[in-house]
Amino acid sequence: MKAVIVKEKGQNPVYTTDFKSVEVSSSEEVLMKIKAVSIKNLDRAIASGKHYSVSTKPFAPFVIGTDGVGELPDGTMAYGFGLQGMLSEYAIVDKNQLVPLPKGIDLAMAATMPNALMGSVIAMVVRARLQKGEVVLINGATGVTGQVAVQMAKHYGASKVIVTGRNEEALSSLKELGADEVISLHQNKETLVTAFSQVHQETPIDVVIDYLWGDSASAILTALKGKGKYQHRTRFVNVGAMSGDMMELSSSILRGTDIMLLGSGIGSWTDEEMVRFFKVLLPEAFDLAVAGKLRLETVSYPWQEISEVWDMPLSSGKRLVMITE
Repeated sequence: MKAVIVKEKGQNPVYTTDFKSVEVSSSEEVLMKIKAVSIKNLDRAIASGKHYSVSTKPFAPFVIGTDGVGELPDGTMAYGFGLQGMLSEYAIVDKNQLVPLPKGIDLAMAATMPNALMGSVIAMVVRARLQKGEVVLINGATGVTGQVAVQMAKHYGASKVIVTGRNEEALSSLKELGADEVISLHQNKETLVTAFSQVHQETPIDVVIDYLWGDSASAILTALKGKGKYQHRTRFVNVGAMSGDMMELSSSILRGTDIMLLGSGIGSWTDEEMVRFFKVLLPEAFDLAVAGKLRLETVSYPWQEISEVWDMPLSSGKRLVMITE
């Protein structure tokens, strides 16, 4: 079977034509003929063996890719979350994690959207329980997931969306997607605390979606801290740690602030929440994309070129997609 695999631990993936075939083993599984798979930070972390979900497992050659789009045996085009690797001729998909694609949707976009939606919609709607009229701060919004988060926050009725990032050009472009205010992270922590405090005083922040952690997250939490009087309740949801996995957190912030600290990622989502994502939230987003109300950029290459493009730098906000045909 043709596939893109990690042949040896620590090495970049390669295209091969003779990997072992896969077979369905239960009535809850279906074999999908793969058409397109997006390459995400998660896939790179798993391929390197550093992701927490695989770091302690014995190594054996494996197919990369956690999800993708393809054709089911009955001819239906669908998105699926793989039970094993996805970037191969055929992949096994859980029937409960299949979403039929609406007509007219771009396959590269359909392959890219779900991961970005998991990192944005689940964090906002499921974990933070965003309500119409609330104010949302997205920390580290210039990447693909952050861009989707901006658009979906507006779709779900956020009255104001504040975004942060280091790429000035990408930050500016977020206003076209619905961002109301931008805060550059090219400032020292003290200046950032002042900026976040001013925003919070003008329009109290209800939800923080954090993709960075580190110094910027610390500045936000410090800015939310009260000064002896009751503070507006804020739900702070961490989704990623692009600025580092560790951060000092003063206990006085928790004592002096009405704040909820939450995480959103593999291990924090219940089965019921995942059913809601696949049955309700993801189909809704696919329809938005077809209607031109949800945008993101992709860069596509044939899967045979995986070795050449695996480490290729992409401009902020674009996602690499491998096309199998």
